[in-house]
Amino acid sequence: MKRSLVALFFFASLIGAWQAVVAAGIYSPVLVPPPASVAEYILRALADGSLLHAASVTCQRLLLGYLIGCGLGLPLGLAAARSRSVSDTVGVLALGLQTLPSVCWVPLSLLWFGPNEGSMLFVVIMGTLWSVLIAVDSGVKNLPPIYTRAARTMGSTGLHTLVRVILPASLPYVVSGMKQGWAFAWRSLMAAEIYVTILGREGLGHLLHFGRELSAMDQVIGIMLVIVLIGLLADKLLFSPWETFLHRRWGTDRHD
Repeated sequence: MKRSLVALFFFASLIGAWQAVVAAGIYSPVLVPPPASVAEYILRALADGSLLHAASVTCQRLLLGYLIGCGLGLPLGLAAARSRSVSDTVGVLALGLQTLPSVCWVPLSLLWFGPNEGSMLFVVIMGTLWSVLIAVDSGVKNLPPIYTRAARTMGSTGLHTLVRVILPASLPYVVSGMKQGWAFAWRSLMAAEIYVTILGREGLGHLLHFGRELSAMDQVIGIMLVIVLIGLLADKLLFSPWETFLHRRWGTDRHD
């Protein structure tokens, strides 16, 4: 309860400071619209259905690409951790490609797939894959050797050790990598939606782009706030329960 009140007070203070800047006339209302104008745009977009449609399209693209990226990154990360040759090839490639900005994948995807859903999907997968792969690789390599030695002593070998010992023990790293992959997937998709327009399938990135083209700052800021809100909800619904479970399972839970 106390943490909720602190968070509520903090965000109320931010909105108050925002309104104070607008009222002081430091910036033009065209550049910094008042909070009421942004709220009016969000309510209007909700009423006409454009915001819900865009959010639905974006979330569908994001979830599909993210799940495929995680599905590829998990086994590749395990292979890189268990095989020196895979680590020296795929692992090194992943380290290099993770530093590549998400927007760099957009021209390549457009040339390969054209302006369609396949292009969007490719960009999201590339944004997710390398983070998950590196996290799984690091998690397995940083496990205490005593785990695998104890498993071998008790008769565990091969795939059984990998699935029943190594993977569960590295779950904190895996969840951390999946959370980072989610953030990179968001960035990748926004870059793709801003540059690639698919008629009838406009996402949040398209609304952001159209707001910039029309110099509608209330729309730009409104869409940014919606993106932040969806990210916070995803963290609370998808990743926080996993992190809470792992903290309790590993005895690192804090009661404050």
